Amino acid sequence: MNGGLIPVAEARARLLADAVPLGTEIVSIGETQGRVLAEDLIALRTQPPEAVSAMDGYAVRADDIASTPSDLTVIGEVAAGHPFSGTVGPGQTVRIFTGGVLPAGADTVILQENVTVLGDGRVRSNQAEPAGKHVRDAGLDFRKDDTVLAEGTVFDAGGICLAAAANHPAVSVIRRPRVGVLATGDELLPPGSEPGPGQIIASNSYGIAAFAREAGAEVIDLGIVSDNEADLAAALDHAAASCDVLVTLGGASVGDHDLVRKVFLARGMTLDFWKIAMRPGKPLMFGRLDALRILGLPGNPVSALVCGLLFMKPLLQKIGGLTFNLERQRAILDTAMPANGGREDYVRARAWRDEIGILRTKPFDRQDSSMISAFARSEALLVRPPQAPAASAGEEVEILPLKPAPL
Repeated sequence: MNGGLIPVAEARARLLADAVPLGTEIVSIGETQGRVLAEDLIALRTQPPEAVSAMDGYAVRADDIASTPSDLTVIGEVAAGHPFSGTVGPGQTVRIFTGGVLPAGADTVILQENVTVLGDGRVRSNQAEPAGKHVRDAGLDFRKDDTVLAEGTVFDAGGICLAAAANHPAVSVIRRPRVGVLATGDELLPPGSEPGPGQIIASNSYGIAAFAREAGAEVIDLGIVSDNEADLAAALDHAAASCDVLVTLGGASVGDHDLVRKVFLARGMTLDFWKIAMRPGKPLMFGRLDALRILGLPGNPVSALVCGLLFMKPLLQKIGGLTFNLERQRAILDTAMPANGGREDYVRARAWRDEIGILRTKPFDRQDSSMISAFARSEALLVRPPQAPAASAGEEVEILPLKPAPL
């Protein structure tokens, strides 16, 4: 412990200790993008169901074109969806188009550019082909009862297409977490307002909602609630009835007007922790009210965003069946840094690869937790452990990437 503060890793472990995926629901295949498959998906059909042509050409018997030139009689035509009902015999062929079912008796396809049309229903093969050439065998892609997608798969374009091809109009997926986002404070106004004396524009909830959606959650905007106990209690009741997670912004510290913790405890919330040994973001609260998980983030914008990244996103990803990744990378420090104090520090920083591909990082000069502009320009958070000694330019440090490029 650090004066009653708990380490970041311990806080996250406690937050996630009993976090398991939510229940399942059936959704249309067209609504599965980004959703997590709840069970192995079994093919309901074979693809392709029969041997089909991979090219436009002529379906033939390989023996008939073993020597060239070979003259053949055209006895029919096959287009996709329109099979030929007869059988290809010696010296015969059927005009076939891509996707057409290979006729009985034929075992290969010769490309149309390797055939000369003679007229009077006859063609000449100018090239020998082995049996099976330009033919897609039945079951080439998958067969009925094959497992085509494993439980836990996150649906992307390929997975959606495969599930549809396997003849699934709907699938079972993990239910998305419903997260309520509640901003608190008499001073807050929505964007587009004209602030009066002492008032500011509320911005935190938009960034936190974006993080929540990135984590696969459904966001319920609970708006802005004033520093009023009755209003806070009503907002909590609303969240308990409609959400899996409630995220509050501001009001969870120790000031006379920080009422969130007091009101929520009075309504029956069980408090797990509320002070973390980190900078920014020390006043972070986590508790439970029956099935509702409550995460109280700090009011300062950068503190809220850093805590949202380190705590809220992993929680939402875990109960939504996703894998969270807070993997750090090693980078070369581009400038000297002073010794760190007793809290783990998440320093807003630039990160880039130099001309020889080495990952480098440089912290912004000003690190005030109210400065949203620095966070928005940051490619990474430079992580300084508690009591880290002063670091010189050229030393290796750890960073937590915020953006996929250029890292």
